[in-house]
Amino acid sequence: MANKKKMTMGVIVGNRGFFPDHLAKTGREEMIRVLQKAGMDVVVLGPDQTKYGAVETYEEAKRCAELFKSQADAIDGVVVTLPNFGDERAIADTLRLSRLGVPVLVQATPDTPGKMAITHRRDSFCGKMSACNNLRQYGIPYSLTTLHTETPDSPEFAKDLEWFAGVCRVVRGLRNLRIGAIGARPTAFNTVRYSEKLLEASGISVETLDLSEVLGRISRMKDSDDSVVQKLSSIRKYVTTTDIPQLALVKMAKLGAVVDDWMKNSNVQISAVQCWTSLEENLGVVPCTVMSMMSESLLSSACEVDVCGVMGMHALQLASETPSALLDWNNNYGTDPNKAVCFHCSNLPKHFFKEVKMDFQEIIAGTVGKENTFGTCVGNVKSGAMSFARFSTDDTGGKIRGYSGGGRFTDDPLQTFGGAGVVEIPELQKLLRYICENGFEHHVAANFSSVAPVVHEATTRYLGWDMYAHCA
Repeated sequence: MANKKKMTMGVIVGNRGFFPDHLAKTGREEMIRVLQKAGMDVVVLGPDQTKYGAVETYEEAKRCAELFKSQADAIDGVVVTLPNFGDERAIADTLRLSRLGVPVLVQATPDTPGKMAITHRRDSFCGKMSACNNLRQYGIPYSLTTLHTETPDSPEFAKDLEWFAGVCRVVRGLRNLRIGAIGARPTAFNTVRYSEKLLEASGISVETLDLSEVLGRISRMKDSDDSVVQKLSSIRKYVTTTDIPQLALVKMAKLGAVVDDWMKNSNVQISAVQCWTSLEENLGVVPCTVMSMMSESLLSSACEVDVCGVMGMHALQLASETPSALLDWNNNYGTDPNKAVCFHCSNLPKHFFKEVKMDFQEIIAGTVGKENTFGTCVGNVKSGAMSFARFSTDDTGGKIRGYSGGGRFTDDPLQTFGGAGVVEIPELQKLLRYICENGFEHHVAANFSSVAPVVHEATTRYLGWDMYAHCA
């Protein structure tokens, strides 16, 4: 897996003169300490720039905004900390003037019953409402801690900070995203149609590459080319290839090398690939292992040119910093209304499996021949917490919409082919009805995590998408 990116938080320390301003000093120091302990860099005014490094006046707001603008490329989010009541206008002015457009978390430090005299009384409980009121007036979206007041060094705030960091990663990762669409949508899959224009309106671009170009580049490659040799070695290290013909492995290596090179040169972060059945008929392999390797490396890749599907994979991956997969809502599991079988042929990342090996694609083999379908990653999905998400472009409504939720992969026995697992989701029948009534696709992105609330907050509050949170 790729290395995790170190995050940077801007910090606004609220202060109000007729409250004890020494609390702003200690509150600033405490918040910096907590963020740094969480492995984050901090951008915050120093005590040499304003009183205690806090923000109270319009001039101080301008000073903080200039600091934030100078570090705009680095700042992932802003934490507003209220060690006392705070000046709500200065907080809102700072965010307006900085024009960062990043997620904002509002935290207020609680009073202590034994320290309610004028020398130590905070009133942050009240000040938080005023700050949020002004942010709403200014049209600045913001997020809240789980409890109305939390100390920065509390377990509750630690969990909220982890959640907020995920929100920041999803927002940054989906804005200015470039998706590679490799090949045309398979004719039989109307379900994965999407609007490039609606995606572009959210800052998401789609770069296309025709399969003829892919196949042409492969035809000009030699087995001895360095990129082919290196990719072949990577494939053998990645998955067991016993009984797979050498010719098929070399074809996969060439396909992987071409896709890697194109994505790098096109500045594309994730991809959706045509499979069914052009690659099998014209190249003689399935792309599953190549795609699995990309997803395992946090470069999510979805089949059937499901661009919106790979967006769901990417959002979950950004939130959890672990690989995602694209699955079919595929089968009932006996008579349990809250269980189902999720399946693909498969290109699931290795992260999803108990054990995995390379094999042939049993469904397509009956049409194009077994010898043309080697390259699937076959095995049962391991058990664990599961988050799922689906995005879709609603052309008639002119919006991006979707849903997210959580459940778990179970250890229930399952005898089938491809990559498959049993999921248990609370009120699954309600979710399935929602999917069908609203015309969503049969594909869903999944991730071993509990980050659905992160994805919902990021896409609804900061990207303005129309999202349904299942069992939130």
